[in-house]
Amino acid sequence: MASSIIVAGIGLAAVGFAGKHLMRRMPAMATKLSETMKNLPKFDAETLANSKYYKGGFDPKMNKREASLILGVSPSASKLKIKDAHKK
Repeated sequence: MASSIIVAGIGLAAVGFAGKHLMRRMPAMATKLSETMKNLPKFDAETLANSKYYKGGFDPKMNKREASLILGVSPSASKLKIKDAHKK
């Protein structure tokens, strides 16, 4: 019985010290978090529109033009260039 009371007291003391430490560190952590949020890249419609991926629609059956758009090569590219683009 007494040992459980001692363990509970030690646990409460640990929680108290951790809370005290967090309360002292909170202003510094808040400023660092706000700086980090400002430095994150923005994901809006303009940045997504400038993506390197093809945004158009495709036909029900893929043709050579669509395949070259997906792979990022010209439609008249050599077979070796197409294979290299496919591997990447």
